[in-house]
Amino acid sequence: MNVEALIERLRRGFRPFVIRLTDGRAYAVPHPEFIAVSRRVVVVVDREGYPVHVDPLHIVSVDDKMARKDGRKRPRK
Repeated sequence: MNVEALIERLRRGFRPFVIRLTDGRAYAVPHPEFIAVSRRVVVVVDREGYPVHVDPLHIVSVDDKMARKDGRKRPRK
């Protein structure tokens, strides 16, 4: 993934999103404080509060985190 595109996404008004990796893992980013981005590494804080270092080459997609239509939170997996 182009790191500059990810940085631009964070700058233009934050909306929660999910980062999907080549090995199938996915990390939710509910707030800007849960992610740090540099040219060579992306650090995401996981659900347990631990940092996960991600090589940007392994990011397959960055998808908007969709809210449920009934307003309830999604159950945790």
